[in-house]
Amino acid sequence: MKDKPILRYNANERTNHWLVAILFIMAALSGLALFHPALFWLSHLFGGGPWTRILHPFIGVLMFVFFLFLVLRFWRANFFIANDRLWLRRIDRVMRNEEEGVPPIGKYNPGQKLLFWTLLLCMLVLLLSGVVIWRAWFSQYFGIGSIRLATLLHALAAFVLVLSIIIHIYAGVWIKGSVSAMLHGWVSRAWAKKHHELWYREVTREDPPDSQIGKKG
Repeated sequence: MKDKPILRYNANERTNHWLVAILFIMAALSGLALFHPALFWLSHLFGGGPWTRILHPFIGVLMFVFFLFLVLRFWRANFFIANDRLWLRRIDRVMRNEEEGVPPIGKYNPGQKLLFWTLLLCMLVLLLSGVVIWRAWFSQYFGIGSIRLATLLHALAAFVLVLSIIIHIYAGVWIKGSVSAMLHGWVSRAWAKKHHELWYREVTREDPPDSQIGKKG
């Protein structure tokens, strides 16, 4: 039992995550093609300029819908707790992989939680601003000032979203076992206890060391 791995993500959660990832890449590439003439060559990936303009907003809406499923599934695990603030104060130890003295955390560390809420905010801004500048359907309902503001917000939210995803990928590769967890769903007990001890205790129902000492005494 001690060597039995722990399920971190089930098949539905993993599939949902990778669908969002694929749609994000498609939305980013098509958005870049429309953002600047120097990047218009990317439109060939989607069948040319007209098709890129048609597909981009639909890809974006679909990405938001699938991401919303992840939000509904994981939002409770991304609330901040007292240990998270202490963890952030000792982030230098975490960066050096010296986690002695770093408080135990739940299923997600504070960095992951900040990323979660940043992604949600960016997605909402992209959705709302995208509706305003979606000329084929909605832009006729908004004035030129609103469209210009929405275009600016759309670009800024997209920039923050892309930057956040790059950080997300880097952190996933940096912490060994994170990518494997999203590919296969399972993590070792040692990995769970090292990186997410509160979640490990919750899943395994293992008492913290102090409690175990008290029971033995």
